Amino acid sequence: MDDGLGKLKFIPDHFEESNSESPQAGTSSYSPPGTEYSWRSQRHSWTRKSLRSAAYMLKLFSLRGLPWSSSADGQEKVVLTASEVESLRTELADLEEREALRKAQLEHIDELLRSARLSGYLYIRTRWTALPGEPPPLDDTEVDDWLPRFVVLQGPCLFFYLFSTDLSPQDSTLLSDVVELGSLPSFIREDEGTRYAFYILTRQGLRYECSSLSKFQLHSWLSALQTDCKVGSDTNAPNGI
Repeated sequence: MDDGLGKLKFIPDHFEESNSESPQAGTSSYSPPGTEYSWRSQRHSWTRKSLRSAAYMLKLFSLRGLPWSSSADGQEKVVLTASEVESLRTELADLEEREALRKAQLEHIDELLRSARLSGYLYIRTRWTALPGEPPPLDDTEVDDWLPRFVVLQGPCLFFYLFSTDLSPQDSTLLSDVVELGSLPSFIREDEGTRYAFYILTRQGLRYECSSLSKFQLHSWLSALQTDCKVGSDTNAPNGI
């Protein structure tokens, strides 16, 4: 009776697939666990998993229906034309560029949040004060030209960003140029509730009007600007807060 393990034939390079499909002469047709058959089965399973992972990664790109074929040794592979390879390279370069941009944006917003005295989204609109001899500006209280901006009070400046992830601001003003600030009448917008507002006037005559749905946020901005700009606040506006 065959004693099984006593007649096993050990092959040194057992990780290599055999070039012959038939079993070698003189060996038993039964292969217990730990033999070449077991290693080959595990290697084949690992290869299939790797191919599935590669196929998943390729699906991230725009190329669809990539042609698959089998090589002489039975391994599956993707066959691409030169134009398809170039397209993949272009997409990889675009992905790397977008990744670098996202990283720069994250680093920028992290630096802003760490160093800014105050930051947050406010609704902003701008007006110019009338110069001496000019007629007073028309009443445009009902004009709805408020735009959301990410406002940052940092160092000696007040910055206005379109989005918090933008690397550069759309507008800015020096705190030393602020000559007046104060509250504005609150107002109501449809489907939004009450907005609380204040203004910032610069020595150049540019007036920033800011509003928020949060009264607490408005008080925080007024308090911080009064301290940093070293100017008083006009709190006598009608319906002021």
